[in-house]
Amino acid sequence: MAVTSIDIDPDQLKQAKELAGTSSNRETVDLALRTLIAVRRQPAAVERIIGRRFAPDQIDAPTIAPTVTPA
Repeated sequence: MAVTSIDIDPDQLKQAKELAGTSSNRETVDLALRTLIAVRRQPAAVERIIGRRFAPDQIDAPTIAPTVTPA
């Protein structure tokens, strides 16, 4: 992991820690970065799902109920 020195507004960091339920600055920044990346990638993922074309045999495929084994 790279070590980076940055200036962060202490009030924003405190709010982020409270909202995220994190205990350390590192954990808070890591979660913030992962969340930003996920949120920014979501629209592209949704577009790929919307653009997906299914073959007729995929659309009309039968549904199979899972078998339950007694414990």
